[in-house]
Amino acid sequence: MGREEEIIKERERKLKEMLAEGINPYPASFDKKNTCKEAIESKIGAKVVTAGRLMNKRDLGKIIFSVVRDGTGDIQIVFQEGQTPDKTTKFFQKYFDAGDIVGIEGKLFKTKTGQTSILVEKVDMLSKSLLPLPEKWHGIQDDDERLRKRYLDILMNPETREIFVKKGIFWKSFREFLTRHGFLEVETPVLENSAGGASATPFKTHHNALNLDVFLRISMGELWQKKLMVAGYEKTFEIGRQFRNEGMDAEHLQDYTQMEFYWAYADYNMGMKLVEEMYKEVAKKTFGTLKFKSRGYDLDLGKKWVVYDYESVIKKNTGIDIYKASEKEIKLKLKELGVEHDPKMSKWRLVDSLWKYCRKKLAGPGFLTGQPVEVSPLAKRNPKDTKKVEQFQVIIAGTEIGNGYSELNDPLDQESRFKEQSKMKEAGDSDAQEHDYAFVEALKHGMPPTCGFGVSERLFAYLVDKPIRETVIFPLMKPEK
Repeated sequence: MGREEEIIKERERKLKEMLAEGINPYPASFDKKNTCKEAIESKIGAKVVTAGRLMNKRDLGKIIFSVVRDGTGDIQIVFQEGQTPDKTTKFFQKYFDAGDIVGIEGKLFKTKTGQTSILVEKVDMLSKSLLPLPEKWHGIQDDDERLRKRYLDILMNPETREIFVKKGIFWKSFREFLTRHGFLEVETPVLENSAGGASATPFKTHHNALNLDVFLRISMGELWQKKLMVAGYEKTFEIGRQFRNEGMDAEHLQDYTQMEFYWAYADYNMGMKLVEEMYKEVAKKTFGTLKFKSRGYDLDLGKKWVVYDYESVIKKNTGIDIYKASEKEIKLKLKELGVEHDPKMSKWRLVDSLWKYCRKKLAGPGFLTGQPVEVSPLAKRNPKDTKKVEQFQVIIAGTEIGNGYSELNDPLDQESRFKEQSKMKEAGDSDAQEHDYAFVEALKHGMPPTCGFGVSERLFAYLVDKPIRETVIFPLMKPEK
């Protein structure tokens, strides 16, 4: 029998013995009056009642030291001969192990080493743990195992715990910023008849009650929120989960949180101004700074944001004139640069692959503008250069982290672009968009000039300089065999 099996067997024995003695090892509640943080900040001599997980147990005979941890921090507890009731000490010695959830009553004091601790007067078993905690200093070494058992990763690693505290502040800050600026939070459908609002491969499922195939949304209600602009709302936003059945890497997951806003009577220039202000406020509230190190770049969101031109950046870094070069020339350049690409891609998808190669050279912060109509079928054409659209993408540390544009509200132009997207899909481009007839119909009723913008949790991952999977509290994992 291995060491872990022995530990489990011993804990199971303690559980049976407690039950036999009429002790409930899993009571329904506990009157917790103080968090660990509140307890440790109380006056010496104050009586405190707290609860949390027992992280260790050091029995030195006449004195026992342990640490209790809750969501606010750690506090040391002490069982002292002559001061802690013998009955309480013996109960603790007999049944309690590291990992148990415990309730503690006692008085605050300082040990000889000056550590603020609780001198225990009473201890309650609130949940008997049957499996041991990971070894303190080494924890879970296998990354997949650590992510699969994220609850242990959070419990044992303060850094992991802090990531998700900050992530909560991150999304709360977006919500507060937009609400303060007069935006209404809305909820739009997750299941759709056609996956619209972005160029991505959707997840497909079947709706039994209606007997039809539906798709999980690939955008945060883009077409729905635009219909709300038609309906007369002037500022809306949504924060929620969206799903793309595509590749998985340090920057991409199949399901993730996204925020999108839509602002009537605004264009992309007004959008850029608002987004820059919003990013700075969210970063400052979440991290207390505007300076970050991410993916090898030194970032300062507080400095002047650069405006990059799509066509110029590609020409400068590859020599390719995207409007004059043939599809063959672009493919040869991609091959020369070692950029992987699908040979079935249309010319403009190939051009976008060139851009993605070039963007790695841009540190930001800044905005990419001047995108071709063909790579952005939902954006309004730039009246000064109708080959391009009024789009802006946030550039930070060599990648796009946020995308917005002056929304296309010309129903005939929109219908024409949907038809072109349909041809691209028929030719094998799986990322091309569906023709959404209902959306075109809504546009024909009239949608005001509108700026739309979306950003995903990739921004958070970049600001904490972690792969995105590390910043998702429970990432999707293959099941254990």
